[in-house]
Amino acid sequence: MAVKLPIYMDHHATTPVAPEVFEAMRPFFLEQFGNAASRSHAFGWAAEGAVETARAEVAQLIGCRPIEVVFTSGATESDNLALKGVAYAYRDKGTHLVTSAVEHPAVLDTCKHLEKEGFQVTYLPVDRHGMVDPDDVAKAVTPKTTLVSVMLASNEVGTIQPLAEIGRICKAKGVLLHSDAVQGVGKIPVKVDGLGVDLLSLTAHKLYGPKGVGALYVRMGSPRVRLVPQMDGGGHEKGRRSGTLNVPGIVGLGKACELSGRLMAPEAARLVALRERLRAGLFVRLDHLHLNGHPTQRLPGNLNLSFDFVDGEAGEALLLSLKEIAVSSGSACTSASMQASHVLRAMGIGDDLAHTSIRFGLGRSNTEEEVDYACGRIVEEVTRLRALGSFS
Repeated sequence: MAVKLPIYMDHHATTPVAPEVFEAMRPFFLEQFGNAASRSHAFGWAAEGAVETARAEVAQLIGCRPIEVVFTSGATESDNLALKGVAYAYRDKGTHLVTSAVEHPAVLDTCKHLEKEGFQVTYLPVDRHGMVDPDDVAKAVTPKTTLVSVMLASNEVGTIQPLAEIGRICKAKGVLLHSDAVQGVGKIPVKVDGLGVDLLSLTAHKLYGPKGVGALYVRMGSPRVRLVPQMDGGGHEKGRRSGTLNVPGIVGLGKACELSGRLMAPEAARLVALRERLRAGLFVRLDHLHLNGHPTQRLPGNLNLSFDFVDGEAGEALLLSLKEIAVSSGSACTSASMQASHVLRAMGIGDDLAHTSIRFGLGRSNTEEEVDYACGRIVEEVTRLRALGSFS
């Protein structure tokens, strides 16, 4: 079967909106366009009902109560609300936070902001696979620690963190745990109680929903998490996040969660098979190739590789030469930077190799034929670039 070009293999950056999600959203742009806060007429009631249905669908996927789901504009806002909201709410208890060196910029930059406000942040190291040691979390927590924030799965190297173990440590020490779970939700089983998290960020566009909408899980049980809102005006979302609700987007997020829950198990197995097909094809045909991230504890569709003897400028040329294959060198939020990935550097990978890394994010649309085509093109281009550098 002929391969249709271009091929999209950057599903960690974003995903296409699933047809079922698009159809669920359509009426709320045209016929059912009411404001969910308008409670005096049928248009508002229909919008509010749709929002609450979506809230229940999100809650079902992550195993929480609908009241614990706060809708936001996406993961960056969810991360900001979680970290700043908790930091300010518990400032009388302490001013210390703990996170990891491999977090998404939405977390790291928020921590840097909090440091300017007088908070102290401990940045935990990771091992060569990009994994946090739970013992390091236990050692970092002090009597002044109010929050630990560790991502569920790396957006760059795919490593899945031992979050449940970290959760048990945080609970024993009476410290709240937040997780940026953007890359994991909808791809691997995520249940908030099983992980022991008190706050969890997710976004629609990483699981075949629309851009510009996300959610933050905020535990309302024991402990009941307090947040200082980061947006004022109107008291929406029970005062936790003001602003007119994006009804079509929220409907899309809910449908994407419902769809992901049904498709997760078979799709994960299919993606692992495709990932291993790509990995094996490249390692058989190329020498001096390095797998970045944990060999087994990783997201089903993630493959991150570095190529020896392809220098930094040639590494950029490698990505550009694969113009018919959408892949990346790391996080979409930092792709404009010429600096080596902070994730790879934290894993102890030198700049030379870090500059030659390629992140493959396989998704629902990818096929064996596309994987084989991509494998062939990468072998061809790496071989060409190495020859230009007089390596054989």
